[in-house]
Amino acid sequence: MKALRRLLDNIKPHVQKGGKFEKLHSTFDAFETLLFVPNHTNKNGVHVRDAIDMKRTMAAVVLALVPALLFGIWNTGYQHFLSLGQEVGFWAEVLHGAIEVMPIIMVSYIVGLGVEFAFAQMRGHEVNEGFLVSGMLIPLVLPVGIPLWMVAVATVFAVVIGKEVFGGTGMNIWNPALIARAFLFFAYPSKMSGDMVWISGLSSGTGVVDGFSGATPLGDAGSTVALTNSLTAALEKGDTLAATGLQHQIDITLAKMPTLWDSFVGIIPGSIGETSTLAILLGAAFLIYTGIASWKVMVSVFLGGFVMALGFNGIGMNPLMDIPALQQLCLGGFAFGAVFMATDPVSATRTECGKWIYGFLIGVFAIIIRVFNPAYPEGMMLAILLMNTFAPLIDYFMVQGNINRRLKRASVNA
Repeated sequence: MKALRRLLDNIKPHVQKGGKFEKLHSTFDAFETLLFVPNHTNKNGVHVRDAIDMKRTMAAVVLALVPALLFGIWNTGYQHFLSLGQEVGFWAEVLHGAIEVMPIIMVSYIVGLGVEFAFAQMRGHEVNEGFLVSGMLIPLVLPVGIPLWMVAVATVFAVVIGKEVFGGTGMNIWNPALIARAFLFFAYPSKMSGDMVWISGLSSGTGVVDGFSGATPLGDAGSTVALTNSLTAALEKGDTLAATGLQHQIDITLAKMPTLWDSFVGIIPGSIGETSTLAILLGAAFLIYTGIASWKVMVSVFLGGFVMALGFNGIGMNPLMDIPALQQLCLGGFAFGAVFMATDPVSATRTECGKWIYGFLIGVFAIIIRVFNPAYPEGMMLAILLMNTFAPLIDYFMVQGNINRRLKRASVNA
């Protein structure tokens, strides 16, 4: 480490003001502060004094994502060989998963950091650290079959439109990783909501065993809504033969729904890092222990989703309402969104009471979108982006309410 420190000290004069490569100061500073804690301090008064800086905070979040990443790599290989009807060893599944997942992560980081460095150089500012997390979040919320060029385009869109136009890290009003997913969802829906894309190598259809669709559990449940509507129409017309066939299709689709345990562990098709609620909760425990993320937001999101899903159970208007409340929390990106997306300190609420309201409404809206609009089975993405928009308003009313209460007490005491 001493040799590396000496090397950086020898380079530093050349990238400082007046040096031959002064325009590369932002790039040099980014690498130096990543390797070593900065030796400069704030000259102005600060509200909070802490040994941890932004890069170390972002590194802690990346560490919390490791369980979901590792499980996602294994599950990618497992689902691939399952679709082929082949039984292979654990390491063969991990190897296949790594070959499929790592290029997506590499593209995300290379393209995203490239844009970040370009903006820092143009502005003469320090390189923002926020993409250390966004660069990992973006791949984990995407299906493994997504083309790499789409990952690159979505990453550029997320960094430029989702963050830099607002002033960079700490100024964005929406979660950048969700902006990337939303861009792909609406720009290339067949690559984000199709049946084949969730399993690597499934798009060609070569060697796939009979009856293996590759659709996510929410995708299967959503497809039964259209079948149920067709069944109702057939019964109204008195077409018994068609009704029997449709009912058979519905029964087959519902039979493919995973158990609660499989949904919790994550042995199901889905986005790379979103399938295993168990792995996600391990990351949540680490974030709560280190104080990086708000447990209030996490708990309130799960609470809101559970209450809403429980309220729908038994109504029977469509099959999505009949999914058990606990299983709703384990499907799709609900758990991942609650732990890693909703808790984003920049786009979430800041007030303590506001965190409960913000999180609860995310859980409520996520289930409502799932149930009433099967075209958007992944309601978590839209719910978080919606509440990101209203987070400042929630904080405003919380702060204003506190001011009014204090003024009232002051007037009484006077």
